Amino acid sequence: MPSADLPEKPTLDGLEAKWSRLWEERGTYRFDRAMDRSAIFSIDTPPPTASGALHVGHVFSYTHTDLVARYQRMRGREVFYPMGWDDNGLPTERRVQNYFGVRCDPELPHDPGFAPPDRPHDPPVAVSRKNFTELCQLVTALDEKVFEQVWRQLGLSVDWSLTYTTSNPVSQAVSQRAFLRNLARDEAYSAEAPTLWDVTFQTAVAQAELEDRDRPGAYHRLAFARPGHDPVLVDTTRPELLPACVALVAHPDDERYAALVGTTVRTPLFGVDVPVRAHRLADPEKGTGIAMICTFGDAADVTWWRELDLPIRAVVGRDGRFAAEPPDGLAGSARYAELAGRTVKQARRRTVELLRDSGELVGDVREIVHPVKFYEKGELPLEIVTSRQWYIRNGGRDEGLRQTFLARGRDLTWVPEFMRHRYEHWVAGLTGDWLISRQRFYGVPFPVWYRLSPDGVPDHTHPLLPAEADLPVDPASDVPAGFTEADRGRPGGFVADPDVMDTWATSSLSPHIVCGWERDPDLFARTFPMDMNAQAHEIIRTWLFARVVRAHYENGELPWKLSAISGFVVDADRKKMGKSTGNATTPTAVLAAYGSDAVRWRAAGARPGLDSPFDETQMKVGRRLATKLLNIGRFVLGLGATTPDLDAVTAPLDLGTLAALREVVETATAAFDAYDYTSALEATERFFWTFCDDHVELVKDRAYGGDPSATAALAIALSVQLRLFAPFLPFVTEEIWSWWQGESSVHRAAWPVPSELGPDGDKELLAAVGEALSAVRGAKTDRKMSMRTAVERLVVRGPLAALDRIAAARTDLVAAGRIGTLDLVADEASVAPTYEVP
Repeated sequence: MPSADLPEKPTLDGLEAKWSRLWEERGTYRFDRAMDRSAIFSIDTPPPTASGALHVGHVFSYTHTDLVARYQRMRGREVFYPMGWDDNGLPTERRVQNYFGVRCDPELPHDPGFAPPDRPHDPPVAVSRKNFTELCQLVTALDEKVFEQVWRQLGLSVDWSLTYTTSNPVSQAVSQRAFLRNLARDEAYSAEAPTLWDVTFQTAVAQAELEDRDRPGAYHRLAFARPGHDPVLVDTTRPELLPACVALVAHPDDERYAALVGTTVRTPLFGVDVPVRAHRLADPEKGTGIAMICTFGDAADVTWWRELDLPIRAVVGRDGRFAAEPPDGLAGSARYAELAGRTVKQARRRTVELLRDSGELVGDVREIVHPVKFYEKGELPLEIVTSRQWYIRNGGRDEGLRQTFLARGRDLTWVPEFMRHRYEHWVAGLTGDWLISRQRFYGVPFPVWYRLSPDGVPDHTHPLLPAEADLPVDPASDVPAGFTEADRGRPGGFVADPDVMDTWATSSLSPHIVCGWERDPDLFARTFPMDMNAQAHEIIRTWLFARVVRAHYENGELPWKLSAISGFVVDADRKKMGKSTGNATTPTAVLAAYGSDAVRWRAAGARPGLDSPFDETQMKVGRRLATKLLNIGRFVLGLGATTPDLDAVTAPLDLGTLAALREVVETATAAFDAYDYTSALEATERFFWTFCDDHVELVKDRAYGGDPSATAALAIALSVQLRLFAPFLPFVTEEIWSWWQGESSVHRAAWPVPSELGPDGDKELLAAVGEALSAVRGAKTDRKMSMRTAVERLVVRGPLAALDRIAAARTDLVAAGRIGTLDLVADEASVAPTYEVP
């Protein structure tokens, strides 16, 4: 091997910039697609939302993926490891709206000469949908450059030539093609139905995007009249929905209301007759045991409405305000006029006032705190409105299909295994099909038009569809076959579907996008199904499950063989770290302060699937490790220990150290094969500190003297340890490797194997002699003596096996401890050696 080219004063500073540049110039991580499928390891990793900001939780999760990628590459696999950016959807729109002070008006024509405002406008400037999309692309392109720089600084071994975005033409074509095929096979459909609705963003949202937030509320006890009988008392937290009431419901086994079922009662304030029905979901223990069904207050209302075949009396509009016109049966109602146009909160207050005045509010209002459904990115409680939406069947309404997707989860290898239960819990709890349409602007448009009747009514039952060869299309500007632009919006002509796909509907096809589905059959055959999916556990219900659904429909199989799931990074109070909770730590300052190797070291300490508390001071330990590795590399190579010749290793201590390292290689390899990178790091690091503190000190005299056994063993040990550390500490290991190996990369070197370390040697020898050396050091410390001070005598008493090990390395121990006389006294009665320094 070449002689070491050593710097005088090695430093960690600047290594990230240096090696990021050289790795890119040399194509160190460039994917070689000529390899056979059996030699390829392909990874599907989440495209982060480009409109946000990264935090250390992202850094930990993506580092975990990179550890596996680097290990597999060193094991001889050609790693297919693309990176993507999820750049469409609501977060991007909100960022653009705030950044420029604009709002999208899809009715406006595109302005080719439009220039973005220099500063945010107030009130916002209206722009066309295409102009708005162009602004979104402008902003996300800048954000993506920042994200890429962070990932490069972190040392992700990504092939950056494979980068994609969820809004680029390739992704749009894949997304539209898969949708058209879902539609042709009746796996996708549109329906006019009750929909969870975010009034702020003015869009429908899916079940997977919901979260419960505790909010103050109140129970109101209302009196429903029953002529000739006492009123029926009903508790509700939403009295404002009285005009939307279509029935009361009780449990079929509740004897209190058995005689009431099948009769009618009259609603407070509005005097509308509504039936009393029975249903198994009514909770006898909740409130008075009987509930009012409104269209719609919550998901239970939707279930009751559907299963009991009830009418719709909608009152809340898409803007979150009460409709100007009353629902059926309330025409001319003066009391409804009091609510029209009000927000939900305003209508609630006024309804309570009216109920008090009418005497139909019984007793005091009871304040409570209860969970309320929110869109995960929203600020106001969700409402349920009726709208036409697109859905993909996911088993939420088909038990046979649900079982199919549960079986897919059982076919998948999970790391850790218990994460499978989260998947099963989600699939088992689905209440409806996957809603994939959004009433927004920046996203993949549905490739659909509708023929307009002579009266200008869209025919939703016979959509007009493009040919796959024409994809991607934008129905807002493209025209269906047989029509011209002049026919747009004209009776007898056509109209474009106004919606875009939810961003998950595109990112659910990430394996198809990156592997070249229908675009590059050769690449697809070499990379799909992918070997590993890597992600955090919070998106099992969204990204993971959605990809299982899409691959099942399109390919009849799982999109990958294994899913490796990371835990959360949590703060000192064990709360998940995130932007929305306000406790996120941005990675740039941490990376700058401690270095990427130190941050990666800490990330590797977070075991798969388990949450990990973030403490910035822990990074200091990782930096100390990287610094020590740098210095020990400089020291060993400075001794001229550059030839790892196993045949030259003859000294018992050298053989013993290599034997102990052989066990580390076996342990680390088995751990990595099980995707347990944490155990691999622990074994490697534990040996490294012993190697530095004991072996190096013990063999210094021989090494300085040029003893071939000592220098060869040091060279072998350094080479093996650099490769063991390489996935975790890519920058410092590459730096040391370059002093020694020139332009070859440690990250393209072979992962160490036990045979490199020989078949001989006593793996317990280093520990035994190191313990004796520690006893000498401890005695010197107790006596406030310099470590260079000689000791006249060391007496070791113990069993013969222990003494034999020390005797085998007597020369090294005497030299390292500066011991005048070493006495070994057999004592078979002792369990362990004792040490005396008279």
